[in-house]
Amino acid sequence: MTASKVLIAEDEPHIVESLAFLLGREGFDVQSAPDGEAAFTLVSTIRPDVMILDVMLPRMNGFEVLRRVRADPLLKGLPVIMLTAKGQNQDRQRADEIGADAFITKPFSNRDVIDQVRALVAG
Repeated sequence: MTASKVLIAEDEPHIVESLAFLLGREGFDVQSAPDGEAAFTLVSTIRPDVMILDVMLPRMNGFEVLRRVRADPLLKGLPVIMLTAKGQNQDRQRADEIGADAFITKPFSNRDVIDQVRALVAG
């Protein structure tokens, strides 16, 4: 059985590094993108099983990436976890409206992220 693929779209290197390490240790195949445009290109290419998507990304924000993913017939079923530094209700509401599957506020518990990824991969 091949490892489930996780794409992390995040511009803070220490967050990418820690999530990639933790998810890799759990047996996931992890790739990352440093900005929204790269994330959308990569998500179309590698077709991950789950995407962890930061709201505040350079070159295209997470909401726009999510909007494009949901508009693409080949990608619209992709489970997406939104990450945000602000626990603002309007961000959560906007993510829900566009179609995020989960929402995690930074700083986050590593266990929460791993559990969410596992649950979404399992369906």
